[in-house]
Amino acid sequence: METHTAHEDRDSPPVPADQAEPEGGSRSSVVRGLARDVLLLGVVCALVLFLVTTFVAQPFSIPSGSMEPTLKVGDRVIVDKLAYRFGSPQRGDVVVFDGRGSFITENSADPEDSSGNDFVKRVIGVGGDTVTCCDAKGRVSVDGVPLNESDYLFPGDAPSLVPFSIKVPSGTLFVLGDHRSVSRDSRDHLGDPGGGFVPVDKVIGRVDWVVYPIGDWRSVDRPQIFAVLDPELRKGAVRG
Repeated sequence: METHTAHEDRDSPPVPADQAEPEGGSRSSVVRGLARDVLLLGVVCALVLFLVTTFVAQPFSIPSGSMEPTLKVGDRVIVDKLAYRFGSPQRGDVVVFDGRGSFITENSADPEDSSGNDFVKRVIGVGGDTVTCCDAKGRVSVDGVPLNESDYLFPGDAPSLVPFSIKVPSGTLFVLGDHRSVSRDSRDHLGDPGGGFVPVDKVIGRVDWVVYPIGDWRSVDRPQIFAVLDPELRKGAVRG
């Protein structure tokens, strides 16, 4: 048996047209809500990307051939910005660093061999090392130990046509390009203020991966030859 209330609900009069919700009103609300969600997602993604590139990893483009054959012009690399949070660069690492004060003056840039103020080179000597070139076989030596650089040196290049013998100051790095004949590196700044030595605190991070071109993805590992200078590396090329 129906109650009076149920009867009233069933026979409620229609809402006047001027008081009714416009057709499609609910759809507009859904669209506005979706747009708001997409905008919020975009903001969150941008924030995450900012935090990652600022503190964790950052992509860089290789502007010159100074690191060939390891890195080619146009390669896109990922730099690990946490690699040295609890340590320092090691011999053999490929690093990106801010060259102001070591490779360029504070208010200049070298577009031929860098990306603005940032440079990419291989660490050959660390603080306290004596780096010399060349021995009787034309090789670079670190603390009297000659390096066989054939694994990464550009084919046909000599280790150096510039003779030198330097002691790397504490807290700095001596860096060279793999394509020695076209690389402007620590050798070119031996007589400059700072001597071409890169302060460790100017290192942005270690190059770990080449991610572009897409078909040429590869890791950038420390060459095994540096095991002769560090017993911890004698089991193969590893990361520090």
